[in-house]
Amino acid sequence: MTTNNHTELGKTLWKIADELRGAMNADDFRDYMLSFLFLRYLSDNYEEAARKELGKDYPSLNGNGGKTPLSLWYEQNPADVPDFEKQMRRKIHYVIKPQYLWNHIAHLAKTQSKDLLRTLQEGFKYIENESFESTFQGLFSEINLDSEKLGKNYEERNKKLCNIIQKIAEGINQFSTDKDILGDAYEYLIGQFAAGSGKKAGEFYTPQRISDILSEIVILDSQNPAQGKKKKIERVLDFACGSGSLLLNVRKKMMNAGGTIGKIFGQEKNITTYNLARMNMLLHGVKDTEFDIHHGDTLQNDWEILREINPAKKLEFDAIVANPPFSLKWEPTDTLKDDFRFKNYGLAPKSAADFAFSVTWFSFFKQRRHHGHYITTWSFVQGRSGRKNQKKIIGRRKY
Repeated sequence: MTTNNHTELGKTLWKIADELRGAMNADDFRDYMLSFLFLRYLSDNYEEAARKELGKDYPSLNGNGGKTPLSLWYEQNPADVPDFEKQMRRKIHYVIKPQYLWNHIAHLAKTQSKDLLRTLQEGFKYIENESFESTFQGLFSEINLDSEKLGKNYEERNKKLCNIIQKIAEGINQFSTDKDILGDAYEYLIGQFAAGSGKKAGEFYTPQRISDILSEIVILDSQNPAQGKKKKIERVLDFACGSGSLLLNVRKKMMNAGGTIGKIFGQEKNITTYNLARMNMLLHGVKDTEFDIHHGDTLQNDWEILREINPAKKLEFDAIVANPPFSLKWEPTDTLKDDFRFKNYGLAPKSAADFAFSVTWFSFFKQRRHHGHYITTWSFVQGRSGRKNQKKIIGRRKY
Protein backbone atom coordinates (compact mmCIF):
# COMPACT_ATOMS: atom_id res chain seq x y z
CA MET A 1 0.00 0.00 0.00
CA THR A 2 1.59 3.28 -1.05
CA THR A 3 1.59 6.50 0.93
CA ASN A 4 -0.29 8.05 -1.99
CA ASN A 5 -3.14 5.55 -1.63
CA HIS A 6 -3.31 6.22 2.09
CA THR A 7 -3.70 9.93 1.39
CA GLU A 8 -6.09 9.57 -1.52
CA LEU A 9 -8.80 7.76 0.44
CA GLY A 10 -8.83 10.57 2.99
CA LYS A 11 -9.03 13.18 0.22
CA THR A 12 -11.83 11.28 -1.54
CA LEU A 13 -13.88 11.02 1.65
CA TRP A 14 -13.26 14.67 2.47
CA LYS A 15 -14.53 15.68 -0.96
CA ILE A 16 -17.65 13.59 -0.38
CA ALA A 17 -18.14 15.19 3.04
CA ASP A 18 -17.76 18.68 1.61
CA GLU A 19 -20.38 17.93 -1.05
CA LEU A 20 -22.89 16.25 1.24
CA ARG A 21 -22.92 18.22 4.46
CA GLY A 22 -24.73 21.20 2.94
CA ALA A 23 -25.74 23.63 5.66
CA MET A 24 -24.60 21.28 8.45
CA ASN A 25 -21.50 22.58 10.26
CA ALA A 26 -18.24 20.65 10.04
CA ASP A 27 -18.31 19.42 13.65
CA ASP A 28 -21.74 17.81 13.30
CA PHE A 29 -21.00 16.12 9.99
CA ARG A 30 -17.62 14.91 11.28
CA ASP A 31 -19.30 12.82 13.96
CA TYR A 32 -21.49 11.03 11.42
CA MET A 33 -18.78 10.40 8.86
CA LEU A 34 -16.09 9.20 11.27
CA SER A 35 -18.58 6.90 12.99
CA PHE A 36 -19.51 5.32 9.66
CA LEU A 37 -15.82 4.84 8.81
CA PHE A 38 -15.35 3.25 12.24
CA LEU A 39 -18.31 0.90 11.62
CA ARG A 40 -16.82 -0.07 8.27
CA TYR A 41 -13.54 -1.02 9.95
CA LEU A 42 -15.18 -3.02 12.76
CA SER A 43 -17.31 -4.88 10.19
CA ASP A 44 -14.43 -5.69 7.83
CA ASN A 45 -12.26 -6.91 10.67
CA TYR A 46 -15.09 -9.00 12.10
CA GLU A 47 -16.03 -10.61 8.79
CA GLU A 48 -12.40 -11.43 8.03
CA ALA A 49 -12.01 -13.14 11.40
CA ALA A 50 -15.33 -14.97 10.92
CA ARG A 51 -14.19 -16.21 7.51
CA LYS A 52 -11.06 -17.71 9.07
CA GLU A 53 -12.98 -19.17 11.98
CA LEU A 54 -15.67 -20.86 9.86
CA GLY A 55 -13.38 -21.94 7.03
CA LYS A 56 -15.24 -23.90 4.36
CA ASP A 57 -18.50 -23.36 6.25
CA TYR A 58 -18.39 -19.62 5.55
CA PRO A 59 -21.17 -19.05 2.99
CA SER A 60 -20.43 -17.77 -0.51
CA LEU A 61 -23.22 -15.55 -1.81
CA ASN A 62 -24.04 -14.42 -5.33
CA GLY A 63 -26.91 -12.00 -5.90
CA ASN A 64 -27.56 -12.07 -2.16
CA GLY A 65 -30.30 -9.46 -2.05
CA GLY A 66 -28.50 -7.56 0.68
CA LYS A 67 -27.71 -10.53 2.89
CA THR A 68 -24.22 -10.89 4.31
CA PRO A 69 -22.53 -14.32 4.44
CA LEU A 70 -22.78 -14.19 8.22
CA SER A 71 -26.51 -13.46 8.20
CA LEU A 72 -27.03 -16.59 6.11
CA TRP A 73 -24.79 -18.64 8.40
CA TYR A 74 -26.70 -17.38 11.46
CA GLU A 75 -30.00 -18.45 9.83
CA GLN A 76 -28.69 -21.91 8.98
CA ASN A 77 -26.87 -22.57 12.27
CA PRO A 78 -28.84 -20.97 15.13
CA ALA A 79 -27.71 -23.56 17.68
CA ASP A 80 -24.04 -22.84 16.93
CA VAL A 81 -24.28 -19.04 17.23
CA PRO A 82 -23.50 -18.79 20.99
CA ASP A 83 -20.31 -20.87 20.67
CA PHE A 84 -19.28 -18.97 17.56
CA GLU A 85 -19.71 -15.60 19.26
CA LYS A 86 -17.83 -16.85 22.33
CA GLN A 87 -14.94 -17.81 20.07
CA MET A 88 -15.02 -14.42 18.32
CA ARG A 89 -14.88 -12.61 21.65
CA ARG A 90 -11.86 -14.71 22.59
CA LYS A 91 -10.03 -14.02 19.32
CA ILE A 92 -10.84 -10.41 18.39
CA HIS A 93 -12.60 -9.29 21.58
CA TYR A 94 -15.94 -8.24 20.09
CA VAL A 95 -19.09 -9.35 18.28
CA ILE A 96 -21.34 -7.59 15.77
CA LYS A 97 -24.70 -9.05 14.82
CA PRO A 98 -25.07 -9.57 11.02
CA GLN A 99 -27.81 -6.95 10.67
CA TYR A 100 -25.45 -4.26 11.99
CA LEU A 101 -22.51 -5.03 9.71
CA TRP A 102 -21.46 -2.30 7.27
CA ASN A 103 -22.30 -4.31 4.14
CA HIS A 104 -25.88 -4.72 5.29
CA ILE A 105 -26.10 -1.03 6.29
CA ALA A 106 -24.70 -0.03 2.88
CA HIS A 107 -27.28 -2.24 1.15
CA LEU A 108 -30.11 -0.57 3.08
CA ALA A 109 -28.72 2.81 1.98
CA LYS A 110 -28.38 1.77 -1.65
CA THR A 111 -31.96 0.52 -1.78
CA GLN A 112 -33.27 3.56 0.14
CA SER A 113 -34.73 1.25 2.76
CA LYS A 114 -37.02 2.86 5.31
CA ASP A 115 -35.37 0.67 7.95
CA LEU A 116 -31.91 2.23 7.67
CA LEU A 117 -32.23 4.83 10.43
CA ARG A 118 -33.80 2.40 12.88
CA THR A 119 -31.12 -0.22 12.13
CA LEU A 120 -28.34 2.33 12.70
CA GLN A 121 -29.82 3.40 16.01
CA GLU A 122 -30.04 -0.21 17.18
CA GLY A 123 -26.59 -1.01 15.84
CA PHE A 124 -24.82 1.86 17.58
CA LYS A 125 -26.55 1.00 20.85
CA TYR A 126 -25.53 -2.65 20.46
CA ILE A 127 -21.87 -1.75 19.82
CA GLU A 128 -21.77 0.56 22.86
CA ASN A 129 -23.32 -1.92 25.28
CA GLU A 130 -22.89 -5.47 24.01
CA SER A 131 -20.21 -5.84 21.34
CA PHE A 132 -17.25 -5.72 23.74
CA GLU A 133 -16.72 -7.39 27.09
CA SER A 134 -15.88 -3.96 28.52
CA THR A 135 -18.71 -1.65 27.55
CA PHE A 136 -18.03 1.46 25.51
CA GLN A 137 -20.85 3.49 27.01
CA GLY A 138 -21.37 6.77 25.22
CA LEU A 139 -19.09 5.94 22.28
CA PHE A 140 -21.65 7.43 19.90
CA SER A 141 -23.03 10.00 22.33
CA GLU A 142 -22.14 12.88 20.01
CA ILE A 143 -24.11 11.38 17.12
CA ASN A 144 -27.74 12.42 17.16
CA LEU A 145 -29.54 10.35 14.53
CA ASP A 146 -32.77 12.12 15.48
CA SER A 147 -31.33 15.57 14.82
CA GLU A 148 -33.40 17.96 12.74
CA LYS A 149 -30.16 18.83 10.98
CA LEU A 150 -30.67 15.56 9.14
CA GLY A 151 -34.31 16.26 8.43
CA LYS A 152 -37.58 17.38 10.00
CA ASN A 153 -39.02 13.89 10.37
CA TYR A 154 -38.01 10.22 10.29
CA GLU A 155 -38.50 9.91 6.54
CA GLU A 156 -36.32 12.95 5.73
CA ARG A 157 -33.59 11.87 8.12
CA ASN A 158 -33.64 8.34 6.77
CA LYS A 159 -33.35 9.63 3.19
CA LYS A 160 -30.45 11.91 4.10
CA LEU A 161 -28.57 9.11 5.82
CA CYS A 162 -29.18 6.77 2.87
CA ASN A 163 -27.54 9.33 0.60
CA ILE A 164 -24.57 9.94 2.94
CA ILE A 165 -23.84 6.26 3.53
CA GLN A 166 -24.23 5.32 -0.13
CA LYS A 167 -21.70 7.98 -1.16
CA ILE A 168 -19.25 6.97 1.57
CA ALA A 169 -19.55 3.31 0.56
CA GLU A 170 -18.88 4.18 -3.08
CA GLY A 171 -15.86 6.27 -2.09
CA ILE A 172 -14.34 3.57 0.13
CA ASN A 173 -14.91 0.85 -2.48
CA GLN A 174 -12.43 2.56 -4.78
CA PHE A 175 -9.59 1.62 -2.43
CA SER A 176 -8.15 -1.30 -0.54
CA THR A 177 -9.41 -1.13 3.03
CA ASP A 178 -6.67 -2.60 5.19
CA LYS A 179 -6.24 -1.33 8.74
CA ASP A 180 -3.57 1.19 7.86
CA ILE A 181 -5.46 2.91 5.06
CA LEU A 182 -8.68 3.26 7.09
CA GLY A 183 -6.74 4.48 10.12
CA ASP A 184 -4.82 7.05 8.09
CA ALA A 185 -8.02 8.25 6.40
CA TYR A 186 -9.65 8.60 9.83
CA GLU A 187 -6.85 10.85 11.12
CA TYR A 188 -6.72 12.82 7.86
CA LEU A 189 -10.42 13.57 8.17
CA ILE A 190 -10.05 14.67 11.79
CA GLY A 191 -7.56 17.31 10.66
CA GLN A 192 -9.71 18.43 7.73
CA PHE A 193 -12.86 18.75 9.83
CA ALA A 194 -10.91 20.71 12.45
CA ALA A 195 -9.75 23.17 9.82
CA GLY A 196 -13.23 23.31 8.32
CA SER A 197 -14.75 24.30 11.64
CA GLY A 198 -12.16 27.00 12.26
CA LYS A 199 -10.26 25.00 14.86
CA LYS A 200 -6.64 24.00 14.99
CA ALA A 201 -5.87 20.39 14.17
CA GLY A 202 -3.62 20.38 17.24
CA GLU A 203 -6.73 20.28 19.40
CA PHE A 204 -7.28 16.75 18.12
CA TYR A 205 -3.86 15.31 17.32
CA THR A 206 -0.13 16.04 17.40
CA PRO A 207 1.36 17.03 14.02
CA GLN A 208 3.04 14.04 12.39
CA ARG A 209 6.63 15.32 12.38
CA ILE A 210 6.49 16.30 16.04
CA SER A 211 4.81 13.02 16.88
CA ASP A 212 7.55 11.08 15.10
CA ILE A 213 10.30 12.87 17.03
CA LEU A 214 8.62 12.38 20.40
CA SER A 215 7.87 8.74 19.68
CA GLU A 216 11.40 7.93 18.52
CA ILE A 217 12.89 9.49 21.65
CA VAL A 218 10.53 7.87 24.11
CA ILE A 219 11.13 4.32 22.85
CA LEU A 220 14.91 4.61 23.28
CA ASP A 221 16.39 2.63 26.16
CA SER A 222 16.71 5.43 28.74
CA GLN A 223 19.29 3.56 30.81
CA ASN A 224 21.51 2.83 27.84
CA PRO A 225 20.48 4.74 24.70
CA ALA A 226 23.42 3.25 22.79
CA GLN A 227 21.60 -0.09 22.95
CA GLY A 228 18.85 1.38 20.79
CA LYS A 229 15.13 0.79 21.21
CA LYS A 230 13.43 -0.69 24.24
CA LYS A 231 12.10 -4.21 23.96
CA LYS A 232 9.00 -3.44 25.98
CA ILE A 233 7.12 -0.55 27.54
CA GLU A 234 4.78 -1.84 30.22
CA ARG A 235 2.62 1.29 30.42
CA VAL A 236 2.56 4.50 28.39
CA LEU A 237 0.44 7.54 29.26
CA ASP A 238 -0.73 10.63 27.39
CA PHE A 239 -2.70 12.79 29.82
CA ALA A 240 -3.89 15.18 27.08
CA CYS A 241 -4.37 12.56 24.41
CA GLY A 242 -6.74 14.26 21.97
CA SER A 243 -7.73 11.66 19.37
CA GLY A 244 -4.92 9.34 20.53
CA SER A 245 -2.60 9.79 17.55
CA LEU A 246 0.57 10.30 19.60
CA LEU A 247 -0.03 7.15 21.65
CA LEU A 248 -0.70 5.19 18.47
CA ASN A 249 2.51 6.47 16.94
CA VAL A 250 4.52 5.31 19.97
CA ARG A 251 2.87 1.90 19.63
CA LYS A 252 3.56 1.75 15.89
CA LYS A 253 7.25 2.59 16.29
CA MET A 254 7.66 0.11 19.12
CA MET A 255 6.11 -2.64 17.01
CA ASN A 256 8.20 -1.69 13.96
CA ALA A 257 11.30 -2.03 16.13
CA GLY A 258 10.21 -5.50 17.26
CA GLY A 259 9.08 -4.33 20.70
CA THR A 260 5.77 -4.42 22.54
CA ILE A 261 3.59 -2.22 24.75
CA GLY A 262 1.74 -3.70 27.68
CA LYS A 263 -1.06 -1.16 27.92
CA ILE A 264 -1.91 2.31 26.65
CA PHE A 265 -3.44 4.94 28.95
CA GLY A 266 -4.87 8.28 27.90
CA GLN A 267 -7.00 11.08 29.33
CA GLU A 268 -8.99 13.67 27.41
CA LYS A 269 -11.24 16.44 28.71
CA ASN A 270 -13.28 17.11 25.55
CA ILE A 271 -16.08 14.52 25.25
CA THR A 272 -16.11 14.54 21.45
CA THR A 273 -12.34 14.09 21.18
CA TYR A 274 -12.45 11.42 23.90
CA ASN A 275 -14.87 9.39 21.79
CA LEU A 276 -12.71 9.93 18.70
CA ALA A 277 -9.73 8.57 20.67
CA ARG A 278 -11.57 5.40 21.69
CA MET A 279 -12.66 4.79 18.10
CA ASN A 280 -9.15 5.57 16.86
CA MET A 281 -7.62 2.94 19.15
CA LEU A 282 -10.00 0.23 17.97
CA LEU A 283 -9.71 1.30 14.35
CA HIS A 284 -5.92 0.85 14.54
CA GLY A 285 -6.29 -2.69 15.84
CA VAL A 286 -5.72 -2.00 19.54
CA LYS A 287 -7.89 -4.44 21.48
CA ASP A 288 -10.20 -3.11 24.16
CA THR A 289 -8.11 -4.81 26.87
CA GLU A 290 -4.95 -3.08 25.61
CA PHE A 291 -5.98 0.51 26.29
CA ASP A 292 -7.80 2.64 28.83
CA ILE A 293 -8.93 6.10 27.73
CA HIS A 294 -10.57 8.23 30.41
CA HIS A 295 -12.83 11.23 29.96
CA GLY A 296 -11.66 13.74 32.53
CA ASP A 297 -9.61 16.78 33.48
CA THR A 298 -5.92 16.06 34.02
CA LEU A 299 -5.28 19.28 35.93
CA GLN A 300 -8.02 18.44 38.43
CA ASN A 301 -6.73 14.85 38.62
CA ASP A 302 -10.22 13.34 38.53
CA TRP A 303 -9.16 9.92 37.20
CA GLU A 304 -9.46 7.54 40.12
CA ILE A 305 -6.60 5.25 39.07
CA LEU A 306 -4.17 8.21 39.12
CA ARG A 307 -5.19 9.45 42.56
CA GLU A 308 -3.71 6.57 44.50
CA ILE A 309 -0.83 7.86 46.67
CA ASN A 310 0.08 4.59 48.43
CA PRO A 311 3.52 3.77 46.93
CA ALA A 312 2.66 0.09 46.83
CA LYS A 313 -0.48 0.72 44.77
CA LYS A 314 0.36 3.90 42.88
CA LEU A 315 0.14 3.54 39.12
CA GLU A 316 3.34 4.66 37.42
CA PHE A 317 4.43 4.68 33.79
CA ASP A 318 7.53 3.74 31.83
CA ALA A 319 6.84 6.46 29.29
CA ILE A 320 4.74 9.61 29.29
CA VAL A 321 4.15 11.67 26.17
CA ALA A 322 1.81 14.57 25.64
CA ASN A 323 1.23 17.71 23.65
CA PRO A 324 -0.99 19.69 26.06
CA PRO A 325 -2.44 23.09 25.20
CA PHE A 326 0.11 25.88 25.44
CA SER A 327 -0.37 28.46 28.20
CA LEU A 328 -3.85 27.23 29.06
CA LYS A 329 -5.74 29.46 31.46
CA TRP A 330 -7.08 27.47 34.41
CA GLU A 331 -8.82 27.92 37.76
CA PRO A 332 -6.98 25.91 40.43
CA THR A 333 -9.06 25.27 43.55
CA ASP A 334 -7.79 25.61 47.11
CA THR A 335 -7.85 21.84 47.55
CA LEU A 336 -5.34 21.41 44.73
CA LYS A 337 -2.66 22.94 46.93
CA ASP A 338 -2.66 19.67 48.88
CA ASP A 339 -2.70 17.49 45.77
CA PHE A 340 0.33 15.18 45.94
CA ARG A 341 1.50 16.49 42.56
CA PHE A 342 1.67 20.13 43.64
CA LYS A 343 2.29 19.89 47.37
CA ASN A 344 6.07 20.27 47.06
CA TYR A 345 6.13 22.50 43.99
CA GLY A 346 3.21 24.87 44.31
CA LEU A 347 0.52 25.74 41.77
CA ALA A 348 0.97 27.21 38.34
CA PRO A 349 -0.40 30.72 37.79
CA LYS A 350 -3.95 31.01 36.55
CA SER A 351 -2.70 32.62 33.37
CA ALA A 352 -0.80 29.51 32.23
CA ALA A 353 -1.08 25.88 33.36
CA ASP A 354 2.19 24.76 31.70
CA PHE A 355 4.00 24.23 35.01
CA ALA A 356 1.06 22.18 36.33
CA PHE A 357 1.28 19.91 33.28
CA SER A 358 5.04 19.52 33.82
CA VAL A 359 4.63 18.55 37.47
CA THR A 360 1.93 16.07 36.48
CA TRP A 361 4.47 14.50 34.14
CA PHE A 362 7.04 14.05 36.93
CA SER A 363 4.47 12.67 39.34
CA PHE A 364 3.71 9.50 37.43
CA PHE A 365 7.10 8.33 36.22
CA LYS A 366 8.23 4.93 37.36
CA GLN A 367 11.20 5.57 39.64
CA ARG A 368 14.36 3.93 38.36
CA ARG A 369 18.08 4.53 38.43
CA HIS A 370 17.55 6.74 35.41
CA HIS A 371 14.31 8.65 35.13
CA GLY A 372 11.81 7.91 32.39
CA HIS A 373 11.50 10.16 29.39
CA TYR A 374 9.38 13.25 29.40
CA ILE A 375 9.03 15.37 26.32
CA THR A 376 7.38 18.74 26.00
CA THR A 377 6.55 20.67 22.86
CA TRP A 378 6.32 23.87 24.88
CA SER A 379 8.31 25.60 27.59
CA PHE A 380 7.01 26.07 31.10
CA VAL A 381 9.63 28.73 31.76
CA GLN A 382 7.82 32.04 31.47
CA GLY A 383 9.21 35.15 33.08
CA ARG A 384 10.17 35.35 36.75
CA SER A 385 7.54 32.86 37.98
CA GLY A 386 8.59 30.43 35.29
CA ARG A 387 12.23 30.54 36.35
CA LYS A 388 11.20 29.94 39.94
CA ASN A 389 9.17 26.93 38.81
CA GLN A 390 12.14 25.57 36.90
CA LYS A 391 14.36 25.83 39.99
CA LYS A 392 11.76 24.00 42.06
CA ILE A 393 11.73 21.12 39.59
CA ILE A 394 15.49 20.85 39.16
CA GLY A 395 16.16 21.31 42.85
CA ARG A 396 13.88 18.48 43.94
CA ARG A 397 14.33 15.94 41.15
CA LYS A 398 17.24 13.49 41.17
CA TYR A 399 18.46 12.78 37.65
